[in-house]
Amino acid sequence: MIASVLPTYNRAPLTPVKGEGSWLIEADGRRFLDLGAGIAVNALGHAHPALVQALTDQAQNLWHVSNLYHIPQQQALADKLVDATFADTVFFTNSGTEACELAVKMARKYWYDKDQPEKTDIITFEGSFHGRSSAGIAAAGSEKMTTGFGPLLPGFVHLPWGDHDALTAAITDTVGAILIEPIQGEGGIRPLPDQCLKGLRDLCDEHGILLILDEVQCGVGRTGKLFAHEWAGVSPDIMMVAKGIGGGFPLGAVLATKDAASGMTAGTHGSTYGGNPLGCAVGCAVIDHVADPDFLAEVNRKSALIRQKLEGLVAAHPDVLEEVRGTGLMLGLKCKATNIDLVNAGYDNLVVTVPAADNVIRLLPPLTISDDEIAMALDRLDAAATQVASA
Repeated sequence: MIASVLPTYNRAPLTPVKGEGSWLIEADGRRFLDLGAGIAVNALGHAHPALVQALTDQAQNLWHVSNLYHIPQQQALADKLVDATFADTVFFTNSGTEACELAVKMARKYWYDKDQPEKTDIITFEGSFHGRSSAGIAAAGSEKMTTGFGPLLPGFVHLPWGDHDALTAAITDTVGAILIEPIQGEGGIRPLPDQCLKGLRDLCDEHGILLILDEVQCGVGRTGKLFAHEWAGVSPDIMMVAKGIGGGFPLGAVLATKDAASGMTAGTHGSTYGGNPLGCAVGCAVIDHVADPDFLAEVNRKSALIRQKLEGLVAAHPDVLEEVRGTGLMLGLKCKATNIDLVNAGYDNLVVTVPAADNVIRLLPPLTISDDEIAMALDRLDAAATQVASA
């Protein structure tokens, strides 16, 4: 006997039926402060009026036509992203996983068209997460994600996190790109220092290879910049985006320079749903809000406030918590106790967090979370930590 929903998830004991801003509401009326935001998806919180309006207006006109035709909403969102970023062009997907697939194809097609078809290798890093497609799990390379799914897609070189000597030694004539998250999310909220990202850009320029950034989790305002790489003052050649860009509607994108995308001509890639009118109408509303400098300034202000409070929380619970990690509103608590125990204690105290590797819990609240809600969140996290300590 097998469940009608394929049992690939270890689900939490919650069944939310409604969302309001930073809150998830159970059928029995309990209100949970949501510091997970659907794993950094609900950038503007639940049921944001501007997103509801954008979706409703578009749904009354046209839902889907496929990419056989011009889609004005897709063009509008592409123009907004090109205007706001390094990119010259955008391809829309439904998810970060699909964005990874295209990023890999784009890099390899680039070198094929440059008459260097041997440059198929892509350097990736321990602790990374690039989705669960064949390319995504092969890129990450972890035993947890790859066991039983061989043979794996070849062409990925896996390096230890932060090993500069290993990186330099790995640059060979078959390497065409480096793929990295500016902040590892699933890997335990591990930010890449700005100087290291600058060094990667310099290394790619020195050897003439492509830099691919995975900003699926850390992008769209999550760090206090529209995209996390902006803190280092560098630009990638190709960038994967998803999660927050749709504010809860399934939407992803690959952004690229004209040069990096030069191999992707008509017929080389496609998507039935990607960039449909509904998704792009919502995406336009998200970007209109998140790309506003005043909005990003508020993210940074709230980030400083919550971080200060989290440092106090760690100090108050030295047997449970070890350190605060992250940037902006992409934060992690490294635990001394088992992280899942703290996540579960959070449910008991009506606060939602997300577990990650390296014994970390992720705090990924809506970017619209209020100061009062931050204070309530810390009270509930404090109660959860106290519960774990006394267990």
